[in-house]
Amino acid sequence: MDYRSIITIEPGNRDGKPCIRGMRITVGDVLGWLAAGMTRAEIKEDFPEITDEGINAALEFAAGFTGGGWKKSA
Repeated sequence: MDYRSIITIEPGNRDGKPCIRGMRITVGDVLGWLAAGMTRAEIKEDFPEITDEGINAALEFAAGFTGGGWKKSA
């Protein structure tokens, strides 16, 4: 999977933070929920618009970012 088709950075959306395309859910939101112990099922129950693909994209983006860089969204 290529997260660039799912994660976007738009200046007018959540102050330019990386978000899941078409949503105001940031990569940081997803990471925070997972770090707090929420399961994927709990996240999707609370935010039905998010998918496993969106969660995976957030994780892939974060892994690339912390690994030394990230690829700009397409």
